[in-house]
Amino acid sequence: AFREQLAEKLRRGQLPAALRFLVCADPPGPKIGNGGSTLHALQCLEEQYGDQWASFTVLLIHSGGYSQRLPSASALGKIFTALPLGDPVFQMLELKLAMYIDFPRHMKPGVLVTCSDDIELYSTGATETITFDKPGFTALAHPSPLAVGTTHGVFVLDPSSFSGKGGLEFGSCYRFLHKPDVQTMQQSGAVCVRERCPQLSCPGSRGDSGTASECVYTDSVFYMDHSTAKQLLGFYRQVGTLCCEIDAYGDFLQALGPGATPHYTKNTSDVSREDSALVGVRQQLYSLLQGTPLNVIVLNNSQFYHIGTTQEYLFHFTAESKLRFELGLQPVAFSIIPDTARTLDQLSIIQSILEPGCAIGAGSVIEYSRIGPEVSVGKGSIVSGSYINFSADIPSNCFLSSVSVRISDRVQYVTMVFGVGDDLKRSVKSLSDVHSLQFFGASLPECLDLWSVEASDQLFSSEDTRLGLWTTRIFPVCSTLSESVRMSLNMLNSVQHKAAFKLSGFQLLSVEEMLAYKDVEDMLKFRKQIYDEICLQRQKEKS
Repeated sequence: AFREQLAEKLRRGQLPAALRFLVCADPPGPKIGNGGSTLHALQCLEEQYGDQWASFTVLLIHSGGYSQRLPSASALGKIFTALPLGDPVFQMLELKLAMYIDFPRHMKPGVLVTCSDDIELYSTGATETITFDKPGFTALAHPSPLAVGTTHGVFVLDPSSFSGKGGLEFGSCYRFLHKPDVQTMQQSGAVCVRERCPQLSCPGSRGDSGTASECVYTDSVFYMDHSTAKQLLGFYRQVGTLCCEIDAYGDFLQALGPGATPHYTKNTSDVSREDSALVGVRQQLYSLLQGTPLNVIVLNNSQFYHIGTTQEYLFHFTAESKLRFELGLQPVAFSIIPDTARTLDQLSIIQSILEPGCAIGAGSVIEYSRIGPEVSVGKGSIVSGSYINFSADIPSNCFLSSVSVRISDRVQYVTMVFGVGDDLKRSVKSLSDVHSLQFFGASLPECLDLWSVEASDQLFSSEDTRLGLWTTRIFPVCSTLSESVRMSLNMLNSVQHKAAFKLSGFQLLSVEEMLAYKDVEDMLKFRKQIYDEICLQRQKEKS
């Protein structure tokens, strides 16, 4: 999927032709986390380019993961999430390249590691330059409220190396904390008092902008020079096959700085699968990296944004968010819409075709879709990759996303539908606990009764004992895209109005299976048809 999308962008001249793009998937077997993926990617670089990569400046973007908190990105990849910006639209990949465009010319050979669903915006003085030229690791640091620090990495800065003033400072880090609680931040000296913290106007903060306020410096992007990357690659070769999840942030950065201690190696509370091997691998990494410097580039005038969940995505794209203002996100990007819809500001229409007569509620995002004249979409909903050519009421706070699947060599369609607040990551261990799973405000067994679906072990697609919305086989396979949307909306209506809608007679898939059977080519073909139609319309308007 990634290679095909990259090739199409290069064909259209939407990416710099001089760059080399390499897509590396994790090796088969157990999940190895973004740390394991980093190590594996370094090995791919060496296999692909030999000694040549010793002179490369590399941008390594993690874009794996199932994207369970924003499933519209699951099938084609988070790094290809479309932004309501540009004509034709930009995706996260282009934004990453644009944000980091000044870095390579001030960077010694090495690797810059970033995620695919975060955005770092910063402002520096005319004469200030971000440089990545020191040995070891170098990380960007952003002032954040303490509440943000509890879900991020936090730097304990060496007070002699930085003042907290000016737009840009180069400091050194005494110790790195991974998702610490407030007490740990305070006791370890991570908390700073600032005159005015640019981020402290965001949720979870105290005080107005005029008063001094407490903040911590949190992580985002980090760089390692080539010799450090080579050292990590040597470690990966020596280990052979990884069989546990390593975190590139927690497991690499916590080993760094003069104040690092090995205590964290035994804390496995935030790992998705407990693994006896993990503690051993962490201890080996700790002894390998101990004493390696962690340099910090403190961006006092910067902001870190995350758009990896449905709530964040809707807020940043449709509400009066700072990000929307700073990036100039548009209510309508590269779309055909009726004139009546042009007055609405608080929504986001991305590469879609809306016919006259349809109505879209405030706070909703429509991407890569065709919406017919008799369709109304409520407030705060997400519609992705869908074709709705029949009379339909999509309720508020609804998540609707269609996927092409190839089953017994035929292309068919499935549409997943949820409440935007439903937790697709949550799972229970036994059938007796399934009642605690919520689907659009109702308990799962209640929904199954309405749909005449039996709650049994066969209901779940997962090999192991993880029973959750992600693995529940409830979505009907249909022969056309619009029919799959219709059926899934019928399911939703039946739950909303407590009215029966029988799913018997359909082949039912879970989201997990939809992704296993997805037909990338067909999904991209549908997007391209919309793209071509919009281009044609533009040409007509011009002539």
